Amino acid sequence: MSRIGVFVCHCGENIARTVDCAAVAEALKDHPGVAHAEDYKYMCSDPGQALVKKAIEEQNLTGVVIAACSPHMHEKTFRRACDQAGLNKFMCEMANIREHCSWIHEDRGDATAKAIDIGRTIIEKVKHNKPLEVIKIPVTKRAMVIGGGIAGIQAALDIADGGHEVILVEKEASIGGHMSQLSETFPTLDCSQCILTPRMVEAYQHPNIKLHTWSEVEKVDGYIGNFEVTVRKKARSVNQDLCNGCGDCMAVCPSKKIPSEFDAGLSNRTAIYVPFPQAVPNQPVLDRPNCSLFKGRAKGLKKEACGKCKEACLKGAIDYDTQDEFITEEVGAIVVATGYKLYDVGKAQPEGLKGYGEYGYGEDPDIIDGLQFERLASASGPTAGAILRPSDGKEPKTVVFVHCVGSRDPEKGMAYCSKICCMYNAKHAMLYKHKVHDGRAVAFYMDIRANGKGYDEFSRRAIEEDRAEYVRGRVSRIFRDGDTLKVWGYDTLVGEQVVIDADMVVLATAIRPNDGIKELAQKLSVSVDTDGFINEAHPKLRPVETNTAGVFVAGACQAPRDIPDAVAMASATGAKVLSLFSSDELEREPAVAVVNEQTCIGCMRCELVCPYGAIEQREICTVDGQVCGHTAYVNPGVCQGCGTCQAVCLSKSVELQTFTDEQIFSEINALCAWE
Repeated sequence: MSRIGVFVCHCGENIARTVDCAAVAEALKDHPGVAHAEDYKYMCSDPGQALVKKAIEEQNLTGVVIAACSPHMHEKTFRRACDQAGLNKFMCEMANIREHCSWIHEDRGDATAKAIDIGRTIIEKVKHNKPLEVIKIPVTKRAMVIGGGIAGIQAALDIADGGHEVILVEKEASIGGHMSQLSETFPTLDCSQCILTPRMVEAYQHPNIKLHTWSEVEKVDGYIGNFEVTVRKKARSVNQDLCNGCGDCMAVCPSKKIPSEFDAGLSNRTAIYVPFPQAVPNQPVLDRPNCSLFKGRAKGLKKEACGKCKEACLKGAIDYDTQDEFITEEVGAIVVATGYKLYDVGKAQPEGLKGYGEYGYGEDPDIIDGLQFERLASASGPTAGAILRPSDGKEPKTVVFVHCVGSRDPEKGMAYCSKICCMYNAKHAMLYKHKVHDGRAVAFYMDIRANGKGYDEFSRRAIEEDRAEYVRGRVSRIFRDGDTLKVWGYDTLVGEQVVIDADMVVLATAIRPNDGIKELAQKLSVSVDTDGFINEAHPKLRPVETNTAGVFVAGACQAPRDIPDAVAMASATGAKVLSLFSSDELEREPAVAVVNEQTCIGCMRCELVCPYGAIEQREICTVDGQVCGHTAYVNPGVCQGCGTCQAVCLSKSVELQTFTDEQIFSEINALCAWE
């Protein structure tokens, strides 16, 4: 016989403003199977939980219904209270009368009636709940971090410092990411390399970190605590065990006109190269698509077209015949920190986004993006820190900085703010004025968004102290007129058209997710938003977790981030991973699908539709070991309880343990019976 306790929460005024909570408790008191009902202002508070515990003990309750907010908020809180009172915690359910009722209705009578109906459905569901036990999963206490930018480095170091091995995978030849390309960082104007390089070296030398550069994730199998990740180590053509980084191979390479990715195309590199002087590891990699030897091989030439780098290497580290290597790593958690790329404003994007042909980017060398300006301002850049025009090497006397190129522009396909542009444009204006004292800096902006500690003061400093001219308005067109660039814009504050003769234009282009992020998301079974950034599980309560347990996210692959935010997120993922690794076994709730092997016909339709790869075929054997058929089997460690398998099962052999047909039908009947 059921003895259900019902507890109605006022949630301060969130629920009580629209719902008569006392009337709800009084009405549900008479529902069949209810042994106790009461209301309280804050059920999630310690006194509120004490009421639940007391009622369980005194009324000998077999189930509990909390009529309050979303289960995502406090279901664990109330289940913990029930467990402490000696009731199986899975006999506790929440009736959502806040988001599903009080917040969406205005009429108090109608809202109260609906809250009573919601309570009745959950009471009927609890009657059919069964005492379940948590699922225990062994944990492999190794982590993988995908992406070697500042977020990936920070996450790897935090986990490694916690005493666990980390596999750090970076697709480029060196770790460091975009931060390694920066000159100085806002709002303190610290040298970017001075901050980053020690962290890079620390990660490289850490005994608990195994570094795979020039590598990509090929395949991901398994589940939280027990992932099996296949990493493709691309052929470097350089034996890292033999190479001492002397650079003799680069000095003799005849292919010297390949645009440098590190310098954002403003300088050239050789086919065998080290990305930048502070690269970690500081060993070259051979760019096969641009190598004369491999181009010759592709054309079928019998005689090797080059080979000079191999001849120059005294260590014998060059090997043209190396192939891609596949390594399988077993890890318990994965951190995604794949960073960002800049929006290419000059052309339409593969994602279907529109370009800014009217700005002339890609056609005129003196129209550059923010990252290219960083390389011009950097001491390690192509001009050794001098601000010079790419077209002729002359010092620009007037530079126009254009905000929000792509950002906050739904017509181009990107409605979001890229967050860092206002700040780095202010920084660029400062750097320019510091180096070209008689120069003129003009910034076209929509509005200034400086939402960090010291950020507003920094942007004001660019205007008031360094005397950058800020024009509130959009730029409509940029074109070449002789030796100058004509920038046509409109000043919305004075209501006049503005035309500026500029020597150089810097476009603050939008932050986009990195290439290949959607494919990686599919491998990890995580979701992406409409802009391609990885979705977090909950924007407030689970900001660094994804919808796949054991996979975490850090930095600009989740949304545009500045360096402090990226580092904070990375440390948060490190804390989450260390928490996961704190026990030898992981406990998770049993809200998973189960298969009735007695009725399963083995059609495996469930396997085809499972988005998490949780279902596999299991053989049925006779007493003498002969295989006589097969059924579906759900791996409880992988299953996320989505219920898709239950929906397609032909024989109705699959059920979600916390949402059985019996429970769902009982909820429907509760509504019909009380109409």
